[in-house]
Amino acid sequence: MPIVLHRIDDRLIHGQVVVGWGRPLGVGFIALVDDTVAASEWEQELYRMGVPPEMTLYFADVEAAARQHALWESDPRPGIVLAADIDTMRRLAALVAIAEVNVGGIHQAPGRAQRLRYVFLSQDEERSLRALADTGVRISAQDVPGSKTVELEELL
Repeated sequence: MPIVLHRIDDRLIHGQVVVGWGRPLGVGFIALVDDTVAASEWEQELYRMGVPPEMTLYFADVEAAARQHALWESDPRPGIVLAADIDTMRRLAALVAIAEVNVGGIHQAPGRAQRLRYVFLSQDEERSLRALADTGVRISAQDVPGSKTVELEELL
């Protein structure tokens, strides 16, 4: 079964990912791609607490994720690849083929403007999303599976 979702969500592991997406998609694993978390056992342990025991949680920095992506794609269980920010997903997409990215949560911060109730973007982040889309990746925003999908042009 292929990876069923590549998602950007600055909260990483939380109920919306594990329950909101994980259950409807029948997810058997989540690959959390983050350079900082991949280097921190303490942070990994915190994220493990948010995942049910039947769901495997992998941690990888961008380089390791690129090497492991084909293995995740060939896993018989559906999986989610999760990154906290646009730059991380863009770096990964430069190394492996990604067809589609879901923007699920980029929250309020200085220099960001609200685009949706759950997406706030700076001008640099907008440019990064457009650059990612220019490589052929379909980008849309959707917080949970039952909500409306917002395509990139409508988002920006």
